Amino acid sequence: MLRQTRREFLMAAGVAGIGVSKVFAETNKENPDAEPSKKKLTSKIRVAQVKVYPEKGNMKANHTSLMKILKEIESNHKVDVVITPEGFLDGYVSTEKSVTKDDMIKYAINPITSRYAQVVSDWAKRNKAWFFYGCTRKVADGVYNTALIYNRTGGLVGMYDKLHIQTHDYKYMPGKHLNVYESDFGLFGVMICADRRWPETTRTLTLKGARVIFNPTYGMHGDLNLCMMRTRAYENGIFIVFTHPEQSLITGPNGAVVCNNKDKTQTYTVTEIDLSEALADKSGHIVDRRTDVYRL
Repeated sequence: MLRQTRREFLMAAGVAGIGVSKVFAETNKENPDAEPSKKKLTSKIRVAQVKVYPEKGNMKANHTSLMKILKEIESNHKVDVVITPEGFLDGYVSTEKSVTKDDMIKYAINPITSRYAQVVSDWAKRNKAWFFYGCTRKVADGVYNTALIYNRTGGLVGMYDKLHIQTHDYKYMPGKHLNVYESDFGLFGVMICADRRWPETTRTLTLKGARVIFNPTYGMHGDLNLCMMRTRAYENGIFIVFTHPEQSLITGPNGAVVCNNKDKTQTYTVTEIDLSEALADKSGHIVDRRTDVYRL
C-alpha cells in the first residue's frame, strides 16, 4: 500500500481544509501556503483536567472555585492545556427540572463581554496555555452548550457547541459544526459529553486531521463509558481527553488508558501525552478504510 501524505489523505477523505481554524494562517503569515505538516509541531503536551462538581446555577461561586484551582495549577505546574467539565460556569444547570428553556438565558454569557470569560483569557495568556472553558453561550435566538477555545495568547479562536441534543439538552440550540483547530501541537477537535456516543463525531474529526479530541463532559461515566472511550480512541488512532467532575480519563491511540483518576480528594489532574503516537493518517483503521465499498 502506498503511503499517503497528509494532504493526499485529507483530500481522499473529501474534507481537505474544511473547518480548520484561522489560527494557522494567522500565525504563519510569512508562508501562508505552507501545509500544517511542514510546521515544527510540539509532540508532548501536559494536559490539566479540572475535576470538581460546580454548583447548579451559581456562576459566581463556580468562577471562584475555578480560579482557586487555576491558582494551584499555576503555582505547581507548567501546562499546555487546561480543560473544564461541560457547562462548568453555570453548573450545567439545564439538568434542573425547575429551570425552563426560557430560564437558560439567565445563566448564559456573551464570551466577548463576559468578565468570567475575560479572566480565563487572561490566565491563558499569562500561562501561555490553551484553555477549554465549558459554559452556556448567549446568542440572538437562544443559548448553546459551548466550549470556549482560547489559545496561548488568550485569544478566543473557537467556540464548539454541543452537537447531539437529547432530553434536558433540548433547552439548548444544537451545534452546527465539527471543526478542527490548528495549534502548535497540531490539529485538534472538541466534542461535548454525549457527542462521544455517536462514532461519526470522532471519525469526522479524525478524518479532518485531529490527533487529539478534547471532551468536556458532565453526564455518564463508569465502566460502559470507559469501554466506549477506549474504543473511540482505538478505532481512530487518536487521543481522547474525557474531562468529568468525578473523573479525568485519557485514552490513547492503541486503546490503552493513559489516565483514569477518580480520586475525590483531587480537584485536578495533570497528564503528559505524546501526540507523535497518534498516527491516524499514516496507518491502521483510517488509512485502510474501504470507502470504495461503504454504501448505504
